[in-house]
Amino acid sequence: MKDFNRKMAPRKSFDTENWFIESYRRHKGHPMRILLSLYRGNYHKFVLAVIYFFIKHACVWVLPIVTANIINDVTNQNPDTVRNIIFYTVFEGLLIAINVPMNYLYTAYKSLATRYVETGLRKALVRKLQQLSISYHVETQSGRLHSKIMRDVEAVETLSTQMFLSILNIALNIAVALVVTGTKSKTVLVFFVFAAPVAAVTMVSFRNVMRRRNTEFRKEMEETSARIMEMVQLVPVTRAHALEDKEAYKVSAQLLAVAEKGYRLDVVQALFGSVGWAIFQLFQVVCLAFTGYLAIRGSIQVGDITLYQSYFATVVNQVSAIVTLLPTITKGIESVNSIGEVLLSEDIERNEGKTQLADVEGVFDFQNVGFHYKNSENAVLHDFNLHVAKGETIAFVGESGAGKSTILNMVIGFHMAQSGAVCLDGHDLRMIDLRTYRKHLAVVPQTSILFSGTIRENITYGCENVRDEELMEVVKAANLLDLIESLPDGLDTQVGEHGGKLSGGQRQRIAIARALIRNPKIIVLDEATSALDSISEKMIQEAINNLVKGRTTFIVAHRLSTIREADRIAVIADGNCVEYGTYEELMAKKGAFYQMKVLQS
Repeated sequence: MKDFNRKMAPRKSFDTENWFIESYRRHKGHPMRILLSLYRGNYHKFVLAVIYFFIKHACVWVLPIVTANIINDVTNQNPDTVRNIIFYTVFEGLLIAINVPMNYLYTAYKSLATRYVETGLRKALVRKLQQLSISYHVETQSGRLHSKIMRDVEAVETLSTQMFLSILNIALNIAVALVVTGTKSKTVLVFFVFAAPVAAVTMVSFRNVMRRRNTEFRKEMEETSARIMEMVQLVPVTRAHALEDKEAYKVSAQLLAVAEKGYRLDVVQALFGSVGWAIFQLFQVVCLAFTGYLAIRGSIQVGDITLYQSYFATVVNQVSAIVTLLPTITKGIESVNSIGEVLLSEDIERNEGKTQLADVEGVFDFQNVGFHYKNSENAVLHDFNLHVAKGETIAFVGESGAGKSTILNMVIGFHMAQSGAVCLDGHDLRMIDLRTYRKHLAVVPQTSILFSGTIRENITYGCENVRDEELMEVVKAANLLDLIESLPDGLDTQVGEHGGKLSGGQRQRIAIARALIRNPKIIVLDEATSALDSISEKMIQEAINNLVKGRTTFIVAHRLSTIREADRIAVIADGNCVEYGTYEELMAKKGAFYQMKVLQS
């Protein structure tokens, strides 16, 4: 692996991912310039690949000359014909023999360069996705992003091969054919040149239609990818409500839309290719007749007919190859632009140059905070004020849509106050390097997010060198000990995809253990017990009580019985705090909180 990385790396080392993003920014709107810039430091690999291609193809270029010379020797009854045949045979055999090692070197250098960019682009996309705001991820379907990382990057790699190697190779083939033809007959050379304008007219006439069809097909494929991922995630819900046929019909409609766009693209490509092929074949027949006429007149030798016919076929095939490549190039350019939609997005979390926190106390102040989501005129929060002391546990209750989750997202730093300020230990969160703050933060979401791996790996995620004694203390505090002891592999048990082998309560306790292992100063709990049975809820409530000791804690809960031990309870309605106090104080008031509690009794 290390040896491969060394071979693939450019001559001068630099931050590949940032360079790719900068290349997109610098050459925005010019996909070919972007593509060329991506290969910085690897141009020498393409040069070597072209040289090796030239050598490996020498046998093909020399063969028409050899064939013509032998025919001319035979027809002219040259006395050295046998000796010449032996020489030409040995020479051509040597050229064929070196084709194998030259083809290996050509492929190796070409692949090193293109795989470098393919990998670099995917790494740049992954890094950018980690930088983009949470609102960006909420608004963008994950299937579309997956399509950009896999399908579009693959199309760019194909474009690279076509642009920097196939087209250069085509140019070399045409150049050799024209040079050899020009040295033997200027008349035939002029005839050859007439094929080029016809090719150009054919390509230009279809270029705009091809671009539009490719754009439509690419967008439909992204939409389909998103729909299929959504369908897979909804399989349990679909099956539980006997909606399989309806879901299949809905996805089938999307697949038919893709098929329609693909059909239109295929038809245009087929028409494009067939018209070009027919025109060039017609010219090849004309070339045979033309060179035959010149031989009858004595302007060229009889053997030269095969030479010109072979080289004209080379020119025709290479120009046809350009025509055939155009759809791939158009598709690749569209993919370059598609990747740019992510890499050039400015909806990112910016932390550079901001205040870095070595430690936090956990004192929060919400000062006249106002916030509304994009594409919405209604404020989720307005003039919201709240002071949270160090180590205090604050619970938020209220109806759905009141603004509770928005407050938690502001504590995490996913959303920033659009008016007023959210301050941590006297620092405005907008002025803090959130990465340094989040090292002291732990979040337990409503739906536990586990990855495929062991229980140990899920608990210690992001933490290095965790001692077994420390891990077992966390396991006990999270009420996981009985579960771990019941499993044959204990902490090294595989949880399955998304923790599918565990119950909801077990997954939630692992999420709590993950929070505990970080030893955070601030805890965010978003309805951690809302979807659990009473036994699981009791076990998790005990784990939560262990988790929040001595830590500033924010809790959103629908079950009001679970927040009885909170230091303060804030009742949120219409984007503001309408009641605030301890559980007993709010019950004694017999206001909004009391009415909510009565409804749940």
